[in-house]
Amino acid sequence: MRGVLLPGGREVELRDFDEPRPGHGQVVLRMKASTICGSDIRAIYREHLGVGAEAYQGVIAGHEPAGEVVEVGPGVKRLAVGDRVAVYHIAGCGNCADCRVGYMIGCSGPGRAAYGWQRDGGHADYMLAEEVTCLRLPDELSWLDGACVACGFGTAYEALRRMQVSGRDTLLVTGLGPVGLAAAMLGRALGARKVIGTDLSPGRLKLATELGLVDEAIAADDDALTRILDLSDGQGAETSIDCSGAPGARLLALRGTREWGRCAFVGEGSSVTFEVSPLLIHKQITLYGSWVTSLGHMAELLDRLVRWNLHPEVVVTERFPLEHATEAYQVADGGDSGKVGIVFE
Repeated sequence: MRGVLLPGGREVELRDFDEPRPGHGQVVLRMKASTICGSDIRAIYREHLGVGAEAYQGVIAGHEPAGEVVEVGPGVKRLAVGDRVAVYHIAGCGNCADCRVGYMIGCSGPGRAAYGWQRDGGHADYMLAEEVTCLRLPDELSWLDGACVACGFGTAYEALRRMQVSGRDTLLVTGLGPVGLAAAMLGRALGARKVIGTDLSPGRLKLATELGLVDEAIAADDDALTRILDLSDGQGAETSIDCSGAPGARLLALRGTREWGRCAFVGEGSSVTFEVSPLLIHKQITLYGSWVTSLGHMAELLDRLVRWNLHPEVVVTERFPLEHATEAYQVADGGDSGKVGIVFE
């Protein structure tokens, strides 16, 4: 089979590999869709960040996979050949406190391995997966829907769920990349009465508007906070979420949150500095750090998408076959598109 490696320095290598065979509790998936995540770009494609177990281990890339079960190993109890699945992108030890509640992203066991980081991922014709990480993909959802949920949409949903976004809230989204677009879509589905989005990219502002995901798309310039306040009765939004990881955007999310509001940071990397007393303590703001999602909440999201008749696939603006993975990563690295997906016939 063919598979993609990311050696760093913005290079992509397409190589031939042996097709995987399942061990106990494992399944082999024929890949149908595998999208590119911002963390792939930031921490692997451009340069290899992290050390030890957290670092990229030179495996086949891609941690947002969806595919069809084509072979099952001994001990597999829930899945069968022909099942459609989306894959939670971390395989944990199954025994630590986080694994026991489904948050394998926080697994503290030595066997923790993320698809596309420490074990082979979805940018290949076939992928070996642990049955426990595979969730049935409803027939109403496309392969790309499932791939988007595997990380990006799951990350957005977890943070919105923790903030309990509802019809009482205006939602501010800083950073309208793929995760920000997901937050806007899901925030509206959860009932947010108004969704305000900000970004530096005119292309992403236009996309969020054209898709109907935001009520107002604001350029992240010096006037952004004034406009946010004007759109929220001069008080700011009840809920805000930074999906960019940029210091200025994080600060804007906090400044754009009203007293007693809730703010979540999900964008990875970088740092932020602010005056704690006037911006956080005196405003009585609750600040959440939220990392990916749990198995249970990912399954819940798949169910909700069917109920809401929503398709994450709409944020996928660029699709490439596996043999054009180099171009796919170049587009994703450009920072002006929506989600970029690798698709298989």
